[in-house]
Amino acid sequence: MSNPKILRVGIPAGSLQEATGDLFRKAGYKLTFQSRSYYPSIDDPEIHCTLIRAQEMPRYVENGSLDCGLTGFDWVQESQADVTIMTELVFSKVSKRPVRWVLAVPENSEIKNISDLKGKRIATEVVNITNRWLASHKVEAQVEFSWGATEVKPPRFADAIVDVTETGSSLRANQLRIVAELLESTTRFIANKAAHEDSWKRKKMDDMVLMLKGALAAEGKVGLMMNVPQSSLEEVLKILPALQKPTISSLSDPSWVALNTILDESVVRHIIPKLSLAGAKGIVEYPLNKIIE
Repeated sequence: MSNPKILRVGIPAGSLQEATGDLFRKAGYKLTFQSRSYYPSIDDPEIHCTLIRAQEMPRYVENGSLDCGLTGFDWVQESQADVTIMTELVFSKVSKRPVRWVLAVPENSEIKNISDLKGKRIATEVVNITNRWLASHKVEAQVEFSWGATEVKPPRFADAIVDVTETGSSLRANQLRIVAELLESTTRFIANKAAHEDSWKRKKMDDMVLMLKGALAAEGKVGLMMNVPQSSLEEVLKILPALQKPTISSLSDPSWVALNTILDESVVRHIIPKLSLAGAKGIVEYPLNKIIE
């Protein structure tokens, strides 16, 4: 008999798809994308995944077609969907920096500030966000929906654009300069209001959020363990980053202790030689999959 309890999870299709898949796998879920299928497989019979564009995710979570999903804060704001934001998950296709929605114009444009937009044409995917931003500055302009390739719209099809950027490289490549920033956005785990009140679904979602956040917390971190003579312990502790709180355990030989800590992977190569010179022995570096705080 099939299990009637199913959590319907939306996975963002498109640019975030692979990054999301990697995150789920680091969190311990075997998520597999299959060619030409919008239903990724996952190694949990109580979870059903569907690939949906991030732009549409808030709408389908709000109306209950999905119980929960991952999407950008920008798309929650654009749709003004009535959903529960359970947590922020800071990851993206390029870096951990938030994406930014910016207003940009051609480098030689006469538009220098927000007031210069009065009566101008603005092309963007986030029409609602742009209109609310203009209204907050008491500026009236013509905002047109762009189906993509927004960078090519000015100056022929629009005077300005509101587009998303992570590094700014695409804007620079198209000879555009930024006039103002409208919104910063990161990925959010959102839930349908009714699903969030359902005890079974809430527990399932809480567990998923815990594991996803644990996987993100472990990125760029490694574990370091070593044996340290009591006589060298103070010197070894001075070498380790001040914010770290290593675990110190007794050994069968009372003149030695075992030390275990978590460090940024980028600093380990600089620290290990110093630890060795200070008297630490049996130094072992090991990878981390998750850090649950």
